[in-house]
Parts: sequence; structure tokens; C-alpha cells
Amino acid sequence: MMHFPGDAYLKRLRAGDLDLSARTEAIEWISKASAFFSFGSLSICLSINYLDRFLSMYGLPRDQTWTIQLLAVACLSIAAKLDETVVPSSVNLQVGEPKFVFEAKTIQRMELLVLSTLKWRIQVITPCSFIDYFLSKLCGYQYPSSTSISRSLQLITNSIRGIDLLEFRPSEIAAAVAVSVSRETQVFDIDEAISSFIFVQKERVLKCVEVMKDSTSINGTATCLASSVPQSPIGVLDGSTCLSYKSDEIKHGLFANSYHPEPDIKRRKLDDDNNNNKSPQLDVKVHET
Repeated sequence: MMHFPGDAYLKRLRAGDLDLSARTEAIEWISKASAFFSFGSLSICLSINYLDRFLSMYGLPRDQTWTIQLLAVACLSIAAKLDETVVPSSVNLQVGEPKFVFEAKTIQRMELLVLSTLKWRIQVITPCSFIDYFLSKLCGYQYPSSTSISRSLQLITNSIRGIDLLEFRPSEIAAAVAVSVSRETQVFDIDEAISSFIFVQKERVLKCVEVMKDSTSINGTATCLASSVPQSPIGVLDGSTCLSYKSDEIKHGLFANSYHPEPDIKRRKLDDDNNNNKSPQLDVKVHET
């Protein structure tokens, strides 16, 4: 289970020990940015996986609301570098009118914190890894149509935004998605179909189908937020005031408890991603909307 959130993570989210609204906001931004850059479903799944695993092991301070946005940017940046062929710089990745805007060196340091916390285990299994197999089992071992694959990937990315599917393995989610999508175009005995699957238990898949039915709609339109995203990430910053906050250096395992932000108004500089800044300070750019 090293590639999944800790066992108590879902329970802590439901109990309010962890900030569920912050997670939701972070994932909504990930979805916006992914739509803007036409990233694939795997990048979204990886980003959410990194986000959840990090939050299950690392306590972000609730009173510093910028930290969850910085985490979202870092997770998407890592995922895009792993899966996409064309990746914008970490600065230009910040589209969708985010409340907080960060310099490249800040994002780089957060990426390193995420990677070290996850022990550099970023090549993970997601529901996308299994969807072809389960779809082909339900259509007589023929290669599934592009329509079925597209709808399945859409359902996967929509479903995992919530927390209800955190209790299921990626293979179980993929099997449930394949069943749900296939039932739209063909009639089959669901018990018999699931019994032919390997890797998964029928009872778990049936439960996942029901949970998914309650949490999302197959017939809903695809989430497309690109139209609400500015055509240039620079446009987010034009004419705005940015504040620079200094904090103690991010250390592996915790943010410094002595964090006391000191505002210093200055013009935002777009740092190159290759800028290897050695300063022990974390620069956080805050865009006031």
C-alpha cells in the first residue's frame, strides 16, 4: 500500500481532522489547469494520488491557506513531467486565476518536499492502468472503442475527485467504471461479467459501482473549465499587486513552526525553472484578487 494514502486518511477526512474543503479546492484547480493545457487523464490521476498521499503523511498548517495551492501546483508539475510530452514551466502552469501565485524556486522546493515525502515513488498504478483490460473483457475480448475508453477516463477523473472512492483499489475502480460505461451500450448479467474478472473481488466491485452511482453521473457532460481560464497566465498578474512572504526553510517532514510572514510589496519576477536558488527562504507570491 506504499503507493496509496495511509489507512486512516479517509477516516480523518470524514471526521474533519483534515481539511476536506482545501483538498476539494486543490483538485478543482488541478482539473482547471489540466483542461487548459489538454493534459491526459493519467496526469490528473497521478496528481491526485500525490496530493492524497502527501496529505496522509504530512500535516499542512491550516492557518496558512497558501500551502494547499502550492502543493497542488507541485503535484501537477511532477505528474505532467512524468506523463506529458509538452510541459509548461512551473510558473506558466499557474493558470485559472489562482488566489496565490508562486515563483519557480518556491515551486521547485515544494516539489522536492513532495518527492522526498513520497520517497520518490511516483510511478504508480492508477485506474487508468486497468481500464483497457476490463473494457475488453466486457466486449468479447475485442479492443474497446475509443468512445468507451474516452467515457471511462472521464468517469475515472470525475469520480476520484471526491473521497468516496478512496477506500477502493485502482483495479476495483477501473472494473466498476468499465461495468458502468459498458451497461450504457449493451445488456449483460453484471454478476456473471464481474465473475470473469481477475485481480478483483466481485463484492468489492459491486460496492464500488453503487458508490460511484451515488457520487457522480455517467450521463453528465465532461467537465470543461478551459473557457473560464485566462488565455495567458501572465494575464492573471497584469495590473495586480503581489506580496512577497518570507518563511523559514521548508524542512523534510514539517513546515517550520516559527513561521511569521512579513509582507514586502514588490513587482513579481517570472523566474526561470532552472534558477537554482540556494537561499534558505521560501518566497511565496500572493496574488490579491
